[in-house]
Amino acid sequence: MMMALGLFVFSLPTLAYQELQRKTEYRHASNSRVGTNPARQFLGMGEDSITLPGVLLPELAGSPASLDVLRYMAGTGKAWSLIEGSGRIYGTWVIENISETRSLFFSDGTARRIEFSLELKRVDDGRIDLLGSIIDAGTNLLRGLL
Repeated sequence: MMMALGLFVFSLPTLAYQELQRKTEYRHASNSRVGTNPARQFLGMGEDSITLPGVLLPELAGSPASLDVLRYMAGTGKAWSLIEGSGRIYGTWVIENISETRSLFFSDGTARRIEFSLELKRVDDGRIDLLGSIIDAGTNLLRGLL
């Protein structure tokens, strides 16, 4: 297991990312002063985002259905806990966007190569009502597939 978002596990059989890019912003206000440099005041944390780009090769590793599961999770609007395979807890995150590029097609139109990127935003603000339920997600996903 590389990482888990909720109960979705990133791994070779599901979806393996090649990089983990994290960007954390810190907010500082600037106030002009006469005859000197502007004063700065720390206002607190800004956006915290993680981008997971990767390549899915269905013949070798991964499943295109994994992208459908993540799209469903994103569509719920819920937040999901993000935990690294090493045990490091990143906090609670929402899926902000998912992009994919399909290439190298078989004669039936099935892609041999799918490049993807998943962008997550942190939402740790104590609102447990935003947490996604894997039971609800699994039930609704199965309904959509049937």
